[in-house]
Amino acid sequence: MGKKKEDYIKKYSFQNFFSFDITPYIQVCEFEKGEFIFHEGSLPECLYYMVEGKAKLYVSHQNGKISLINFITSPSFMGEIELLNAQKYTRGIQTVTKTICFSLPYHECKQKLLADSVFLRELCLFLGNKMARTTTRFSQTQAYPLENRLAAFILMSSDENFYKEKHTEISEYLGVSYRHLLYTFSQFCQSKIIKKSGKGYEIINKKKLQELAREVY
Repeated sequence: MGKKKEDYIKKYSFQNFFSFDITPYIQVCEFEKGEFIFHEGSLPECLYYMVEGKAKLYVSHQNGKISLINFITSPSFMGEIELLNAQKYTRGIQTVTKTICFSLPYHECKQKLLADSVFLRELCLFLGNKMARTTTRFSQTQAYPLENRLAAFILMSSDENFYKEKHTEISEYLGVSYRHLLYTFSQFCQSKIIKKSGKGYEIINKKKLQELAREVY
């Protein structure tokens, strides 16, 4: 694992995020598809940096409803808000694909991280870009038709050309009615862009999805 850790650190230039040697504190964590990185409402023990994979961030409401907040794609920090003490308990984060992360235990290096200007600058850039992406997503709700936004979403959230997300969560995430979402899925199937398969959809014309999604990017 030591050699593997060194290879990952070098591959993703992670040491450049810090002014001190981060190697002794890092662990490489592998999460299988569907595994939880953070259980909702838990007290986090690590700062994670996703280097490969995808995950979804969600929140549960008192009425039992679950809302998808965002999709997390690599590279991305997770647990950074809790590190800064801006939030004590975590939102739920569940992997969509097999995911590989660096983990930094709070109890070993939290104070060093918070005192490191190089790391804090990287974290500020990450948070700024994260906010900009969130703002862009909300503006796209008004600016682009659902077919373009749905194409982009399918590409983002699929795993090995297979899409499997709950329509109720996605209609809320994309800001459209459940009926409108189902209609658009039906249109994609009729156009042979995707095909219903079991409890999800198989992508059969990825090029067309990419063309539709390109309008959004």
